[in-house]
Amino acid sequence: MSDLDLLHISIADQALYGFRAGRLLLSLPVSTAFNGVGELNGSGCTPRGLHQVRAKIGAGLPLAAVLRGRRWTGEVWSPELHEQFPGRDWILTRILWLSGLEPGRNRLGEVDTFRRYIYLHGTPDTEPMGTPLSHGCIRLRNADMLALFERVPPHCKVRIDEAPCPQWAADQDFT
Repeated sequence: MSDLDLLHISIADQALYGFRAGRLLLSLPVSTAFNGVGELNGSGCTPRGLHQVRAKIGAGLPLAAVLRGRRWTGEVWSPELHEQFPGRDWILTRILWLSGLEPGRNRLGEVDTFRRYIYLHGTPDTEPMGTPLSHGCIRLRNADMLALFERVPPHCKVRIDEAPCPQWAADQDFT
């Protein structure tokens, strides 16, 4: 059921907005990079600009499946597993792997989003949303990531910027 054609990640709002034909259909809380925004390889920042979903990884895996190197480890996240691996950057449930579309800004060379392994992915539900805490990726609640994964087609456009959601979109009711 791919019904979204644009995702807008607002750094200001720490939110993801999903659109179809210019109409806002979805709003989800996210967590972007602790280090802020930036495109340079090794910066730990969330890259700005226009991107696309280059790969969808994890279809059919259980909720909170642990992914390392874009492969399922066979584990499912739990508080006990979390205690065994303190400090691990948990990538859970699904991955939407981004590729930049703006050469020199977020594509090619030292600013290549795809080669930086920048994803939208699930994270432990114990992690706060609405607060920048990631290592560059965009983190979502596992249930939100699972639902989003089904709604996003390959090559879906993803705009990441500091702009807040437009007022007309903020007034929408998603319940």
